[in-house]
Amino acid sequence: MAVYTEVSLDQARALAGVLALGEVRALQPIGSGIENTNYFLDTDEGAWVLTLFERLGADQLPYYLALMRHLARHGLPVPEPRANAAGALCHPVSGKPAAVVNRLPGSPVEAPDVHHADQVGAMLARMHLAVADFPLAQPNLRGPGWWQATAPLVRARLSPEQAALLDSELAYQQHLAASPSHAQLPRGAVHADLFRDNAFFEGLPGRERLSAVFDFYFAGTDTFAYDLAVTLNDWCIDDDSGHLDDTRAQALITGYRSAREPEGVEWRLLPALRRAAALRFWLSRLADWHLPRDAALLTPKDPRHFERVLRDCVANPWHPAG
Repeated sequence: MAVYTEVSLDQARALAGVLALGEVRALQPIGSGIENTNYFLDTDEGAWVLTLFERLGADQLPYYLALMRHLARHGLPVPEPRANAAGALCHPVSGKPAAVVNRLPGSPVEAPDVHHADQVGAMLARMHLAVADFPLAQPNLRGPGWWQATAPLVRARLSPEQAALLDSELAYQQHLAASPSHAQLPRGAVHADLFRDNAFFEGLPGRERLSAVFDFYFAGTDTFAYDLAVTLNDWCIDDDSGHLDDTRAQALITGYRSAREPEGVEWRLLPALRRAAALRFWLSRLADWHLPRDAALLTPKDPRHFERVLRDCVANPWHPAG
């Protein structure tokens, strides 16, 4: 969440007045991430996060903000966007569309174990169940169309071996997306980016509880099994090798099944969808690495990690036990 757009204290105070947040005490830029500009905003009435959207337009934001509000009002630990007196959730700041959400407690887990994976799986399933009555739909903007458009922009920066992997996987995923089995996959509004830095835990070591899931700005209408694959590919991956840790993966699946039982087609296609998820994040990190945008505090992530994950997904298809 790099800082592309500077926000002054006076601008923050003006926004706080519009949203009845109280008197501003502090405004602190957040340096993690790469997509939007984020600030911690503290007032005498609470702790908030201010997000300025650098790529998404005001016409796209109602989906994301409404989804967050929907999940929060279904009792899930998701930040709820703050509305103005007219009920609007999106607000102009420094010429950009912006939103303010309540800051939830906790901190990220850098080295998750089975205890964390189980809770994340259960929360993901609860979110999939909660969107059954969510009325809005919007395509996953980082889906296959984006993959096909982004690949030519980065291919020239790749080695012949990397380019061959990219081309073969794009062809494989195009075939998968056109298959009858893929059309049968249950779908709805999905997070599509539930990495370990988008969730908080709080409590004593070994007894932590999942306290927050946030950063829904890559959400979209997609398959639940793809969302599960994205989550497995972060929470259950050995960071050095890119290999899936079977113990953590089984724990995440057990947690998921405690709330929602996947259909047979979801189990069958999960290995292929893990490949899709790895391809998506390899491409996005390649684009961020080789085609960077100017921003304060920006630190792009090494794309080689998801290249390793993708190669491992291809070489070692994984199916849950039982």
